[in-house]
Amino acid sequence: MEDFVSLRFLLVTTALVSLSAATASCQQTDAAPASTPIVQPGAPGHSNKMLTPETAAGQRRAPTEADVKFMQGMIMHHGQAVQMTALLKTRSHDKQVQELGERINISQTDEMRYMKQWLTDRGEPLSEPMDMPGMDMSSMPMMPGMLTQKQMEALAKADGPEFDHLFLTGMIQHHTGALTMVKDLYATPGAGQDPYLFDFTTDVDNTQQAEIDIMRGLLNKEKQ
Repeated sequence: MEDFVSLRFLLVTTALVSLSAATASCQQTDAAPASTPIVQPGAPGHSNKMLTPETAAGQRRAPTEADVKFMQGMIMHHGQAVQMTALLKTRSHDKQVQELGERINISQTDEMRYMKQWLTDRGEPLSEPMDMPGMDMSSMPMMPGMLTQKQMEALAKADGPEFDHLFLTGMIQHHTGALTMVKDLYATPGAGQDPYLFDFTTDVDNTQQAEIDIMRGLLNKEKQ
């Protein structure tokens, strides 16, 4: 009888253990799968970030009108800077100026690509509509720092030291305008809250200020 009771106890215990294991397995199967990390491409100058779907959804907020106009305007702004650097190959004979221009060309081309993708991802056009009835394009104010047509023509005609001087002074003007655009964006209530936009503008601010300092140093070198 004692052996029978022990055997029965053993069988019951084994059954309970099996039931507990099966229940735990079902709970694991029914549980929501772990969130798969999402790679967030960093803005130029920033590393990529790992996000969960929940975090990514929280960061993708609708841009404000000021955010969109800033990106659209900065694409055009960068476009003129790239045009300026294209002249270096045939007009400049200073290696330091050429190297700086190539650096500006690469960084601003990458940034233009990033800004276009940012707008596309949010269903926004890459530029503001310019074909509205009655719009006088010649009367539209240029964005801060952009060179006038007369300045661009003078730059294209210059050569050697004269070109280098016009390039450096013109690009300082151009970069200073970009910093003003960033400042104006954050002075607009509700603008600049998108974290992707924040990373981008931070990089623009830091990079272009550093390049302004370099260009001022090259201009001071001319005077020596």
